[in-house]
Amino acid sequence: MTQKAPGKSHRKGITIAGLFRMFPDDETATAWVERIRWPDGATCPHCGGDRISHPVKHKTMTHRCKDCRKWFSVRTGTCMESSRLGLQTWVIAIYLLNTGLKGQASMKLHRDLGVTQKTAWHLAHRIREAWEGNGGSMFGGPVEVDETHVGGKLKNMHVAERKAARGQYNYGKSIVAGAKDRATNKVSAAVVGDTTALTLQTFIEERVVSDATVYTDDGASYRKMSFFDHDSVNHSAGEYVRGEVSTNGVEALWSLFKRGFHGTYHHMSPKHLQRYINEFAGRHNCRNADSLAQMATTVAGLIGKQLSYRDLVA
Repeated sequence: MTQKAPGKSHRKGITIAGLFRMFPDDETATAWVERIRWPDGATCPHCGGDRISHPVKHKTMTHRCKDCRKWFSVRTGTCMESSRLGLQTWVIAIYLLNTGLKGQASMKLHRDLGVTQKTAWHLAHRIREAWEGNGGSMFGGPVEVDETHVGGKLKNMHVAERKAARGQYNYGKSIVAGAKDRATNKVSAAVVGDTTALTLQTFIEERVVSDATVYTDDGASYRKMSFFDHDSVNHSAGEYVRGEVSTNGVEALWSLFKRGFHGTYHHMSPKHLQRYINEFAGRHNCRNADSLAQMATTVAGLIGKQLSYRDLVA
């Protein structure tokens, strides 16, 4: 087996200069997106037909189906539909969100892309839709499972806010459960309503195959899991690793997520929290791929999804 040279990355990145040489304009970006969506030639997103013409009279639509007679472009039926931004801008934004390990604030995107902050915020959330359903197939194990709490610290709140938070469940913080499959290094995470046994064990059952090995901490909610080969570490007694038993892998995801929360985004509303979780999990799941492959995976994830601004703020 060929070993990688010491000190060299096993994946191929793209520099900013290289990105602009690769995508100097909207035309090159459009051609690249078309190759990803239609590797064997364009097909109609309305009827699935492959008898396509390429009229040049339409302002925005580049293709017309000879079967259903409808117009379409590579954007049709994706999160890029109805966007007035050029596809070069989309590709740059996809690059920035894939390579920024701690995320990209909408204010930075607004400055880097030359668009309004509102447009940048909507654009970023549409790209996060590509990472929905992070983790993919069921995990075969061993699987590490843990949960974390997301929200402001009580000591940093105004007195009135602190008093109100103390009267809420979990001090008003959101709860996110996560699972990491050691065999594939894939992760899956989701916002959950509470930390009861029913909630957390249902989260596991939806992601892990029966009889797989599952490692957790010693929380009472993880006890009596009859469908899995379960073992735990006793965090309350200062035990974090015992042989193969630990949750350090999934906790590393929380560590990076919290750095993005405090250092990049500063605030994530409960309404949009799942999209941010999808971003960090999705970025983790393709971290070993080349940068261009990461971007292509994100573009493919945009197909079949839509997120209008009205739906985003509703």
